[in-house]
Amino acid sequence: MDGPPRLSERKATILRALVYHYIRTGEPVGSEALATMSGLSVSPATIRNELAALEEMGFLTQPHTSAGRIPTDLGYRLYVDYLPSRTRLREPERRAIIGFFDEALSDVDQILMGTTRLLAKLTRHASVTLVPRRREAGILRLELIGLGTSSLVLVVLDTGQVEKRVIELPEGAVVQDAELLTARVGDAVKAQTLAAARRETRRRADAADTPEADRAVLESLADALDSIEGAAEAEHVLYGGVSNIAAELAFDRRETLRGIFEALERETEILELLRLAAEDPPVRITIGHENPVTGMWEASMVAAAYGGGQQLGTIGIVGPIRMDYAGAIASVRAVADRLSAAVEALGG
Repeated sequence: MDGPPRLSERKATILRALVYHYIRTGEPVGSEALATMSGLSVSPATIRNELAALEEMGFLTQPHTSAGRIPTDLGYRLYVDYLPSRTRLREPERRAIIGFFDEALSDVDQILMGTTRLLAKLTRHASVTLVPRRREAGILRLELIGLGTSSLVLVVLDTGQVEKRVIELPEGAVVQDAELLTARVGDAVKAQTLAAARRETRRRADAADTPEADRAVLESLADALDSIEGAAEAEHVLYGGVSNIAAELAFDRRETLRGIFEALERETEILELLRLAAEDPPVRITIGHENPVTGMWEASMVAAAYGGGQQLGTIGIVGPIRMDYAGAIASVRAVADRLSAAVEALGG
C-alpha cells in the first residue's frame, strides 16, 4: 500500500501552519491568514495555489466553497509526525504531576486510578488506562486478620497490588490459631503465583493428617485465593474524565458524541487500542479513521506504555481530532514515565 504523498518544504510548512491555526481557532483557514503566519515570503495567491494542491492530495478539505480549508485525518497525521519527539511540558502540568507522585501511595491500584484521573484533569480529555493481568504476579505477603465475626484475607502481590477478601471462619475456630495457620501457608507460598498458592492451600486442606478445624480454615482460604485469581486473569480499563467528552466544543454533533460514548463502553475494543499503543513506543497517536473502532472515527487517542521494560500496561487520552497534540503528547509521556517509576518502586 502506498504511503502519503511526499510534500515539498513549502507545502509542508503551509500545511503545518494551517493545522496549528485550525487547532487553536476551530475556524477554516484561508490564504490571507496563512500569508501573515507561515513565515514564507510568498504572496497569498501562491499560498492559495498550494492550498488547492494540498486539497487535491488529500491533506485538506474545504467545508464550503467560500470558506477556508481545514485538515483531513491525513493532514493531522503529517502535522503530528513533524512534532518534536519530546515536547516541553507546561509548568502547571509539571507541578501537578510532581505533586501527585510525591504523595505516599503504597498500592498500585490506588496509583493507577489516581493517575487516570490526573491525566484527565491535565488534558481536559477522557483518560483510559489498561490495567494488566495479575495472574503471574508473585505473592509477597499472605495473612489473615480477625475482624470480629469474620476475618480478612490480605494478599500483597509483587506488582504492588493489594487484594482483600472477607471470609467467615468455621464455628468454634480460634482467630489466633487461624492467623498462625495462614501465616505458615504464607511463608510456604511466598513468591509463588496465585494459582500455585491456591493449589498448595488445597493440598494442605486435603491432607489426611490435617485437623478438621484447620481443614475448614484452609478451604475458606483457598476459596479466597481462587476468587482473587479469577479477578486477576482479566485485563480491564480504568476511565477518567469521561464527562469531558460532552464538554468538547470540537465534538459539535450529537451523533459524534453518541458514537464515542458507545465505543468507550465496548471495553474489548478499547483494550485492543491500548494494547496496540504498547507496540509503538514511546507514544502512539491514532487519528480519526486510523482507529479500528468505528465509533472513534471522529476522535484521536494519544497513549503510552508504562512499567518500564516490562510494559505492564498503557495509559492515554481520548479527545477530538482537533486537539492540542503537542500538549497531549507531553502530558501522556510525562505521566507514563512517572507512573513507570512508581510501579517499579513498588515491585511491579
